[in-house]
Amino acid sequence: MSGLAGGNTLATTPSPAAAGRPAHGGLLAGLGAYLMWGLLPLLFKLLDGVDAALVVADRTVWSLLLVGAILLAWRRLGEVRTALADRATRRSMLISSLLLAANWLVYVYAIDTDQVLETSFGYFINPLANVVLGMVLLGERQNRWQTVAIAIAAVAIGIQAVGVGRVPYIALALALTFAAYGYFRKTARVSSATGLFVETLLLLPLAIGYLAFTFVRDGGVGPHADPFLMTVLVLTGPGTALPLLLFAYAVQRLRLTTIGMLQYLAPSLTFTLAVVFFGEPLSPIRLLSFGLIWLSLAVYSVESWVRLRRRASA
Repeated sequence: MSGLAGGNTLATTPSPAAAGRPAHGGLLAGLGAYLMWGLLPLLFKLLDGVDAALVVADRTVWSLLLVGAILLAWRRLGEVRTALADRATRRSMLISSLLLAANWLVYVYAIDTDQVLETSFGYFINPLANVVLGMVLLGERQNRWQTVAIAIAAVAIGIQAVGVGRVPYIALALALTFAAYGYFRKTARVSSATGLFVETLLLLPLAIGYLAFTFVRDGGVGPHADPFLMTVLVLTGPGTALPLLLFAYAVQRLRLTTIGMLQYLAPSLTFTLAVVFFGEPLSPIRLLSFGLIWLSLAVYSVESWVRLRRRASA
């Protein structure tokens, strides 16, 4: 779900204005967003061997151009000026943009080095990383079943470490950077499309600087001279922006529990790609770790659903 929607989707509720709208369009948009996120490794696999930082730099530039064109067509560039004019929003967006860049970099590196399975594990962990972040930064207390879910996830991470012979730093980095990104992104109070534009705008100097550095270092434009690679690099822009826009449409029309269940579709697809299409080894120990993380998510999701039903009844 790299480039994906910011933060804790389980905490998202439809707006009052959207509450009465038909949900089928939102469901299709949500499915489209998570399908695109889940299949994103197929796009980045086409860039095998290309420097991960270079891919992120290109992804930043092409995302900015696409989202900028969309905002211009929607006549919403005024929201960008408003966001940049507010010091608190600007600070939150700067932090979220750096976290997003770190998340992108780790994700692309993992795809390039044939560690897609670990990216799947990381995004399965992400909902629980949001819970832990709430405990650490917001002082939130968890009930018994939430604590059980976190404990099972901790055991799963330990078993995953045994299975890969090291701490699963890619999975942890993806989960933690994305959870932290969601936290700061929520404080910015800007829409998804505007927020992505501001984030990529703030990253643009770094992206252009790195591209210029590689051009000078390599004495040419490198992968950009290859028409196929250049096409794929351009497609990283839509690959980043379109799922996010679909997600933004979906969350305005779907119930919280529906979004909460849909979010597991992307890492499930990535898991399937890693094992079936990319041939990454799935040892019994690693399979056990995935089984435990699925159990942890089941406990957490059922508890959340029961709590919401009780609130609705009250």
